Amino acid sequence: MENHNKVPQDESSRIGDPNDFTSTFPFMKALMTGLFIGIADTIICLLYNLLYRDGGHGFFSSDLINVSSIIFGTNILFVVIGVLFFAFSRGAMTGEVIFSILFIVLTVIGAIAAGHVQRSADPQMNARFHGLLVGVVLIIGISAAVGMPVLYHCRKFGRYVL
Repeated sequence: MENHNKVPQDESSRIGDPNDFTSTFPFMKALMTGLFIGIADTIICLLYNLLYRDGGHGFFSSDLINVSSIIFGTNILFVVIGVLFFAFSRGAMTGEVIFSILFIVLTVIGAIAAGHVQRSADPQMNARFHGLLVGVVLIIGISAAVGMPVLYHCRKFGRYVL
């Protein structure tokens, strides 16, 4: 006697399966890598924000850099960075090198610009804000310039995370 109530196994979403198109399409892989780095950077930036504010710097203003702006801003930014990485990666390794160089240059320019932002009339408050903003810019910039290409090409990341 056969058991007709047996439910067939769905094998369409196994990790590492060549038919798993969600992690093998280059666009989806770049987008999801960017999103993963965005989530990781959100946690790193939140920890940096917490440690910077509680570390004796005495900076309490949270008008621009606060929990909401870090969470939403970082994740949206890295979704866009993932799309940009895909666009640059269409040019093979040359495009990825240009992507990394571009984001290193943007990080340096952003850190210099963050050091010159006039946030307050109080010079001490300005210096404290510069430290917080420069730290966040460096975290995001280094993750974009180095983290995107490295994780995009990491086989273990592609197999076990994506």
